[in-house]
Amino acid sequence: MTVIVADSQKDLAVARNVLAIEANALRELAESLNGDFCRAITLIEGLKGRLVITGMGKSGHIAKKIAATFASTGTPSFFVHPAEASHGDLGMIGRDDAVLALSNSGETPELSDIIAYTRRFQVPLICMTRKAGSSLARQSDCPLVLPASPEACPNRQAPTTSTTAMLALGDALAVALMERRGFSADDFRTFHPGGKLGQRLLRVSDVMHGRDDIPLISGDAVMGDALMVMTGKSFGCVGVLADDGKMTGIVTDGDLRRHMSDNLVAQKVSDVMTANPRTIGVDLLAVEALAVMNDRSITALFVLDDAGMPVGLVHIHDLLRLGVA
Repeated sequence: MTVIVADSQKDLAVARNVLAIEANALRELAESLNGDFCRAITLIEGLKGRLVITGMGKSGHIAKKIAATFASTGTPSFFVHPAEASHGDLGMIGRDDAVLALSNSGETPELSDIIAYTRRFQVPLICMTRKAGSSLARQSDCPLVLPASPEACPNRQAPTTSTTAMLALGDALAVALMERRGFSADDFRTFHPGGKLGQRLLRVSDVMHGRDDIPLISGDAVMGDALMVMTGKSFGCVGVLADDGKMTGIVTDGDLRRHMSDNLVAQKVSDVMTANPRTIGVDLLAVEALAVMNDRSITALFVLDDAGMPVGLVHIHDLLRLGVA
């Protein structure tokens, strides 16, 4: 039996060459961007409908990913297969939509019916192609022409560099739109509620216990009453309020140990509490609350509104249970 020994150095050299070719193509693409890119952004930004993205073969696979990226970043978008479009799916393209068509050559025959449809019903057409004089580029309202960088395969034919450039240009369009629209972390979480990313974008207001559930007591009360509140609420602490209702201190298990004596229950809460405790705002991210807890070695944070009034409490157990880390 013949044993083939892999030439690892040769493999690495080939791989690095592929990446170098594609990286160079992306640099050429970045330098080639011009007003057509900005016009495409403006066109998509002003849509009343959706961005329909299409492509055949490898371009189609890239088109699907670009559609997913747009949809998850605030631009309603979906993929239509060009062959299926010719058999009824043209009805998925509305008068308020725009079409983004991907074709390396700009002469993909399966795109012809979609192109004709957009011209007939005045649906804006954007394209990505490497051929400025192609049929697709000539018919497009906004042609995005990619540099004619060589493909990375040995015979310069398999879609490699061209599909990488299309994918990167799609990302550039989506991110530029996000910047224009001021797409925030809150907006992002709206479209990504599940998984680790969704948990990391939770805000304090999403995870905190509300005002009715948190332990609070007046600074003029006695510790006997404070202990009852602490026991009843089970957070291991109690927030101390001043006469105006603002939070002025906190009593924790540590404070109890430091003031342990026969007359602890008769002492005033204000004499036992830790003044000016660390708190957090309602609009901050839950991961920021967790960072504060870890830094201060504490397990709970009271949440204050802009007026300094306590409106909730975040406990580390809730953060860990929700996967905020």
